[in-house]
Amino acid sequence: MENSQYKVLSEVSVKGKVEKKGHLSYLSWSHAWHILKTHFPDAQRKVYESEHTGLNYFTDGNTAYVKVGIIVGGLEHIDYLPVMDNKNQSVNIDKVTSRDVSDTIMRSMTKAIAYHGLGLSLWTGEEAVSAPTQKEEPKQTLYTLEVDDDNWDRVITYVVANKSKGITQLVADLNTKYKISASVKKTLKSVIDEAK
Repeated sequence: MENSQYKVLSEVSVKGKVEKKGHLSYLSWSHAWHILKTHFPDAQRKVYESEHTGLNYFTDGNTAYVKVGIIVGGLEHIDYLPVMDNKNQSVNIDKVTSRDVSDTIMRSMTKAIAYHGLGLSLWTGEEAVSAPTQKEEPKQTLYTLEVDDDNWDRVITYVVANKSKGITQLVADLNTKYKISASVKKTLKSVIDEAK
């Protein structure tokens, strides 16, 4: 059933529902949830709570993160996402607000839905790019991919979801958007090895 769920959701176009915030494109949690429930009405969301605090976030004493699972047809995909500010930097635990946690839970939920196939292409930037008209020249700007930069989480999500392609094909796919150094390629390979 997992393959059919993934196939169904990965073939749903989210064009027209993609929103922009700064230089990032994203699918809002409400669109993601609506599309998921339209195709799989029994889908469920699970927000994990810390067994030590009973709170809906976890902490290492310095920062915080949330853990959200999406269950489709009995298969759960879980996303862990740090509580971040508007510059995508982790928020110090002393400054974390309930609004920060709530917003992070919704972003994490959308990422967990993407693991099931819906809007996964956003994490590699495919949906955010519109097809050029005949008068426009396609942009060939490649971004240098660095470990832990703004694009790293999206790339890792894509790599883990497509690990069956193998490192060579994944790097070839990513090279259409990113410049990938040998050290980054080595890190990606270790991520794939850990995900097996």
